[in-house]
Amino acid sequence: MPKMKTKSSAKKRFKVSRKGKVKSGSAFTSHMMMNKPKSMKRKARRTGTLSKADARIVLRNFLPYGRKVKKSSTAKGDE
Repeated sequence: MPKMKTKSSAKKRFKVSRKGKVKSGSAFTSHMMMNKPKSMKRKARRTGTLSKADARIVLRNFLPYGRKVKKSSTAKGDE
């Protein structure tokens, strides 16, 4: 089976955390900021995490290699 391609636009917009959650930046922060409330601009500075349903769509369709692989719990006990 050939390699799956990651969507280039998704690489730029999303990042997968260690726990497998999908982080993304806020929308509506690029222009016409004088028309937006100060509280909205302040909240839009930080990144947020996507909901489970949205994260599942992003990981399944756009970032196929960003999915977290579960490791077996017996691997540590064997040492």
